[in-house]
Amino acid sequence: MNHTSHSKEGALSLQDTSILRIKLLTYMMFFVFAMTSDAVGVIIPELIKTYDLNLTQASAFHYVPMIFIALSGLFLGYLADKWGRKSTIILGLSIFSVACFLFSAGSSFLYFLSLLALVGIAVGLFKTGALALIGDISTSSKEHTATMNTVEGFFGVGAMVGPAIVSYLLVSGVSWKYLYICAGVLCVLLCLAAMKTNYPRRNYPQTNPPKSNPLKAKGHAEGQINLKSSLKIMADPYAMGFSLAIALYVATEVAIYVWMPTLLVEYSGSLVWLATYALTVFFALRAGGRFLGVWMLKHFSWQKVMFWFSLSVFFCYLGTAIMGVDAAVILLPLSGLFMSMIYPTLNSKGISCFPQAQHGAVAGVILFFTAVSAAIAPLLMGIVSDLFGHVAYGFYLATFFAAILALVAAYNLLKNPTQIKMQ
Repeated sequence: MNHTSHSKEGALSLQDTSILRIKLLTYMMFFVFAMTSDAVGVIIPELIKTYDLNLTQASAFHYVPMIFIALSGLFLGYLADKWGRKSTIILGLSIFSVACFLFSAGSSFLYFLSLLALVGIAVGLFKTGALALIGDISTSSKEHTATMNTVEGFFGVGAMVGPAIVSYLLVSGVSWKYLYICAGVLCVLLCLAAMKTNYPRRNYPQTNPPKSNPLKAKGHAEGQINLKSSLKIMADPYAMGFSLAIALYVATEVAIYVWMPTLLVEYSGSLVWLATYALTVFFALRAGGRFLGVWMLKHFSWQKVMFWFSLSVFFCYLGTAIMGVDAAVILLPLSGLFMSMIYPTLNSKGISCFPQAQHGAVAGVILFFTAVSAAIAPLLMGIVSDLFGHVAYGFYLATFFAAILALVAAYNLLKNPTQIKMQ
């Protein structure tokens, strides 16, 4: 009885003193990741000039880390369940910081790609750990979704800060590599803070645990957490459904920050200033919209918000497809406002469909589809654009992705397939 009482007091103490700190650490992890990942578009032109690369070669700076994030999420995501959230997050942050510091030690393009592969592995580790941790500290599916939208809001801020830092460095005649040095320093600080933070104890409910030997039962449960059990989650219809919906969303979003600047090069109307800063406007609306999404989800069901926002994104793309670049200069940046809450909401609801003991593995599977889509979708758009002779044809493909996503959101609103899982 005394032990039980002590455990309850410990859990209460953790809730009172550490939950806010855990959330702030999680927010900053996503902020630092966004600083580097979304600055790639500004770095690539410098790489082309420095190493005399073509567009396909230079695009490896984008898809190499994405591929390794995908592989890390799929094959290492279960470690957040097996080793614990804290150990996995610290390991990921440590690898990330080392890789960032090593950017200053080399100068070849292949060397940088090798470091980006290491960065991808690190992101896969600490991101799955962080996503699972959000599920641990959330008391309801609604709170989980609100927290995820706030997390992605910080990601959106990082997506603006990273490119701004690179632009400032280049204007000042300083190498873009110092962005990674800054990110490495921040990661070291986050790693130290994570070491000193009390994380929730893993105390997952078991189905019919043996009463005679609880230590043996615990060991058996931990033994079931492995790569094989993680991969089995991919066969679950809820995991696959949310993963495919997220892949559609990512394919729609990535079209903006990879190919929109190329599309708007031809614009010569009265809003040239908007065409020049279109990507910044998109990131600003996406970041602000995620904080707005937290408010929206408090007043409306997530199914309704998801449907109307997905439909709005589709109309932005449809308007671009029909009216061309004169409409794209307004509609494509505007789509960031409606995209804002889609990814974090789908992510949180997908994870909420599973018990806490599987949150790491589920987060890894979702992250796998996220990163694969982020790597493949821009490549497909480029192939289609080259095949038909204009980047606009790539946006026709993105319009198709947006249409399918809107149909999925309509089905989710009408049928509510997750009702049983989220009761």
